[in-house]
Amino acid sequence: MNDLNLPTDAGRVLIVEDERGLREGLMGAVQQIGCQAFAAASVQAARKLLAETEVDCMLLDIRLKDGDGLELLAELRAGPLRDMPVIVATAYSDSERTIRAMRDGAFDYVTKPFDLAALLVTVRRALDQRRLRRAMGGSSDVPHIAPHGLVGASAAMLATWKLIGRAAASSAPVLVTGETGVGKELVARAVHDYSTRSTQPFVAVNLAALPPSLLESELFGHERGAFTGAGSRRVGRFEQAAGGTLFLDEIGDLDASLQTKLLRVLQEGTFERVGGQDSLELGARVVTATNKPVHPGQPGCALREDLYYRLAVVEIQVPPLRARRSDIPLLVAHALRATPARALSEAAMERLLGYAWPGNVRELIHVVERAAVLCGAEVIDVADLPDAVREPGPVAAELSPPDGSNLHEAVARLERRMIEAALAETNGNRSEAARRLGIARAQLYAKIEEYGL
Repeated sequence: MNDLNLPTDAGRVLIVEDERGLREGLMGAVQQIGCQAFAAASVQAARKLLAETEVDCMLLDIRLKDGDGLELLAELRAGPLRDMPVIVATAYSDSERTIRAMRDGAFDYVTKPFDLAALLVTVRRALDQRRLRRAMGGSSDVPHIAPHGLVGASAAMLATWKLIGRAAASSAPVLVTGETGVGKELVARAVHDYSTRSTQPFVAVNLAALPPSLLESELFGHERGAFTGAGSRRVGRFEQAAGGTLFLDEIGDLDASLQTKLLRVLQEGTFERVGGQDSLELGARVVTATNKPVHPGQPGCALREDLYYRLAVVEIQVPPLRARRSDIPLLVAHALRATPARALSEAAMERLLGYAWPGNVRELIHVVERAAVLCGAEVIDVADLPDAVREPGPVAAELSPPDGSNLHEAVARLERRMIEAALAETNGNRSEAARRLGIARAQLYAKIEEYGL
């Protein structure tokens, strides 16, 4: 039954999946919405089919027995099929592959087990894009890849990685927003590292660290004699970052007069050194970040509205740690690699899962490193944690009942509470609740039955 309102013979979809049962199930689902379905069980079979058959959309598994699906994606983007939308699918949610996929032009990135209804909607959107591209044309380039330091596997971080990948594929200004300690500079660096500018400089400036009188010279440079003490010409950060990325941190603290000058640079693409007459071309991509209110009309916003729209061509909102608690064990494991400690006790992990983390990832890393120094052993226990983390708060109290528990039971309690909250927020809409929780609908149904909700 075609319940997505697609026309008959809506498009030709290639499913590249090496698991037979899943491959056949996806073919049947695609056919039920009026599309022609083709299947390949390997990279080689997909290449052969693409050479012989016209395809409008591809659902591509990453881990195939004879190769990497991302390599096939890169081949497509470098060849005549560069405009065909590709939906990348995997059972593994990791930042490296997500950002690579989105940067290299994937239409979307989905994780197994699939929410079939949501997946078919994504296929519809991909086919719509294909029809639009056929009418308008288009092309894309495959940029260079570089490493990064982002950690996480939650739905919130998956969405962030998708935005990073899409932003990296362009040269548009990017505004990174989020609370203190969420990793805004890591996101900015990832945008640079996955872009075509990755081999060029990444120049970072903390705008809140310098007074306006010095900051103008710091950014634009100055000529000899421009002001008292200017004994020689100075090259500013805009020039230093030419060809690369200029990262302006704490943009929400920028002085009003400098906001005006920055807006002019972004509008005209040129600037002058302080005391100079020659116009210099802006050769750097500008990425900014702030933890302050910057949206027009937002209380406490000190950023010009016109400057906001220039800076936020792409806006990436980095989620706070409390919105992705499932990433805490991964972040702890990452932090432990740089310490003499090797693990946390179940009780200590329970405290970390229940703490509010006002300082976000930065606070978590500090807590783990501090505890590793104080514990005097390979296993960090509750006694090694700071008082604020050690004492159960509102959330931790739910995870640590008086009779005690193990880590599995603590996580189960938190999981139940999150499901109850998602169902309440969506008025019992299970599909929307599953989307917000970042799990498949089938998984949510199973959890509802397990917890008797």
